[in-house]
Amino acid sequence: MAAQTTEATATIKQARELLLRYRSDYDAAMANFTWPQPDSFNFALEWFDVLAQEHPERPALKIVEEDGRVGEWTYTDLSARSDQVAQWFTSVGIRRGDRVVVMLGNQIELWESILGLIKVGAVLIPASTLLDTEDLIDRVDRGAAKYVITRSVDAPKFDRVGGDFTKIWVRDYGSKDLVPLGWNDFALSADAEAEYVAVEPTPAADSLLLYFTSGTTALPKLVEHTQVSYPIGHLSTMYWLGLKPGDVHLNISSPGWAKHAWSNVFAPWLAGATVFVYNYTRFNAQALMQVMQDNGITTFCAPPTVWRMLIQADLSWLKTPPRELIGAGEPLNPEVIEQVRRAWGVTIRDGFGQTEMTAAIGNPPGAKVRDGSMGRPLPGYVVTLVDQATDEPGATEGEICLDLAHRPVALMAGYLGDAEKTSDAMSSGFYHTGDVGSVDADGYITYVGRADDVFKASDYRISPFELESVLVEHPAVAEAAVVPFPDALRLSVPKAYVVLIDGYGDNADTAKEIFTYTKSRLAPYKRIRRLEFVTSELLPKTISGKIRRVELRRRDAQLVADNVRAASEYRWEDFPGI
Repeated sequence: MAAQTTEATATIKQARELLLRYRSDYDAAMANFTWPQPDSFNFALEWFDVLAQEHPERPALKIVEEDGRVGEWTYTDLSARSDQVAQWFTSVGIRRGDRVVVMLGNQIELWESILGLIKVGAVLIPASTLLDTEDLIDRVDRGAAKYVITRSVDAPKFDRVGGDFTKIWVRDYGSKDLVPLGWNDFALSADAEAEYVAVEPTPAADSLLLYFTSGTTALPKLVEHTQVSYPIGHLSTMYWLGLKPGDVHLNISSPGWAKHAWSNVFAPWLAGATVFVYNYTRFNAQALMQVMQDNGITTFCAPPTVWRMLIQADLSWLKTPPRELIGAGEPLNPEVIEQVRRAWGVTIRDGFGQTEMTAAIGNPPGAKVRDGSMGRPLPGYVVTLVDQATDEPGATEGEICLDLAHRPVALMAGYLGDAEKTSDAMSSGFYHTGDVGSVDADGYITYVGRADDVFKASDYRISPFELESVLVEHPAVAEAAVVPFPDALRLSVPKAYVVLIDGYGDNADTAKEIFTYTKSRLAPYKRIRRLEFVTSELLPKTISGKIRRVELRRRDAQLVADNVRAASEYRWEDFPGI
C-alpha cells in the first residue's frame, strides 16, 4: 500500500469537511460548497489508500450472507488486497483506458476488482448478473470491451458472445470447478506482488465508468463518467444520505446499476464509512430487521419496493432503527413514510438523481421534509424547471434541468459514441433530465413523471422499445406496444398490447406461446407479465403512426380503478410452470 496524498486529496477533504460541518444547515452548505476540480485524480490511490493509512482498523466492507456467514474487511485489508489485484490485472494485460465488463454479485471480489481497476486506470462497464447473452453481446460490442470479469455460474452466458476479449473467471463460493479453457483464474491474484505503484497520474478527464441506460426508442445509451464525476461527484450523495465517518451504511441495490456505485462504493467511502451488504435470495422483513439490529446499521437506503414490503411487517420489532432513512428510485407514497415514522420515529428522506449524474435534489438531514417532495437542489447543483412548451427556465412545472453555466463536476461526460444524443441532452445551456417536476415557493421540487416512456418495474428501468423489439420477432406478432401496468408491490409490471398476424387466434394458447418466447429472450426483470390482444385500429397513434402509450396507460389505470380485467388479457400467473 503506497498511499498518494496529493493536492486533490486535500481539496476533497476540505469539501467533505465543509459538508459534514453543515450537514444540518442546508443554507450554509449551499452557500459555501464548491466542487473540487483537480487536473488529475485516482480515487483508489489518492483517497481510499489515504483513508486506510489514517484509519487502518476501520471496517470498509462487511457482507452478511443469508446462511449466517460474515465477511469483514478493513480499509487496510482492501487497500492492500486491491494492490495485489491491480498488479495481477496488469500481468494479464489490462492497461489504462482498457474497458472491462464487471459482472459480479455482492461478493468481495467485486470491490477488490473495482479498486484494482481504478488503480490501473481501466474503464469499468458494470453489468448486472441478471443480464442474458443478448444483453452481453451488445455491451461487449458497443462498449468495445477488452476484458470480462464474471462469476463461474455466469461464464456460460459468454459462450456466444463474439469479439476479441480476455475472460477472467471468479470462482463461486464453495465451487471446486476447474477453470474453463480460455479463462483466467482470478484466484491467482493472491500470488501477485503486495504493492502497486502507479507510473503516472490519472488525468481527471479520463473515462472511469460506462453505464448502459435504457432509452425509449433506441438501444440502451452508454453513459460515460470520468475519473472525477462519480468519485468526487458523490459528495452530494454523501450529504443527502447523511453519512458520517464511522457510519455503517446499508443500501439495498444490485451490482451493475448506478445506485450500487452511489451507495455501495463512492458515497460511503468518501465519508469514511462502512459499506454493509446483506445478501438474501428472497426478501424477509424480519430477517432484514434482525440483521440491521445485530449489526448496528446507522444509515439505510432502500427502493420503494423494499419499503412497501417492510411496512407489511411489524416494524416495532426493530428496537434500534437507523439514524437516517432514505428512499431512492421512485417517489414514496406519504402513507408509507408516515407508517415508518410512527414505528421508528425517523422520517424517510427522498431524493433525485440519475445514472448521468449523482444526487442532485434531496431532503438532507436537518432540513424540513415535505412529504411527497423530493426536496431541494443539493450542494453543487443549480436546478431549474424548463417549461416544455416555451423552453423557458424558471417554470413552476416543467422538465427538471441543470444549468450548465454552473456545470457540476458530477455530470456525465456524455453519451459515448452518440454526439447527437449528447448534444440534445446538453442543449440550450441546460442538461435535460427528461423528468418532469413542479416547484413550490420555497424551492421544494415534486416529481411528476417521465417526459418519455421509460418506466420502472421492481425498481429496474425498462425500455418499451427493447421489449417490443423482442415481441415483434415472434412469428405471431404484427405489432406491439409495452406500457407499465400498475402493481401494488412492484410499482408496475410490463404489459404488452399485441396485434396478431392473420391466422393466429387471440387465445390462451397463443398467449402462452408468446410468454414462453419472451422468457427465453429477456432477462427476468424485463419479462412481460400482462398481455392483451388488440386490433391495430384500437392502438392509439399519432398522425405519423407513433403509438400513444400515454393513452394505454390511462386505460390500464381505469381498469385497475374499476377492478376490471380486460376480456382479451392474459397474465403470466395464468400459466404455471412456464
